[in-house]
Amino acid sequence: MKYAIVVERGDTSYGAYVPDLPGCVAAAETRHEVVKLIKEAIELHLEGLRADGDPIPAPHSEMEYVEVSVA
Repeated sequence: MKYAIVVERGDTSYGAYVPDLPGCVAAAETRHEVVKLIKEAIELHLEGLRADGDPIPAPHSEMEYVEVSVA
């Protein structure tokens, strides 16, 4: 399965979350590290859902960039 993630850069760190898995988040000092950690967080989140007998949400979010003009 492939889940869309959102990576946000802060002043001193990076954060990431998964729109299709509320509560699934990660934070780290580098972009590379936060991507690694969010992957692990997704796997743990899905394991927890499975262990609780909850359904695994199918990925449905899509990511895209749009270009806009700023005057």
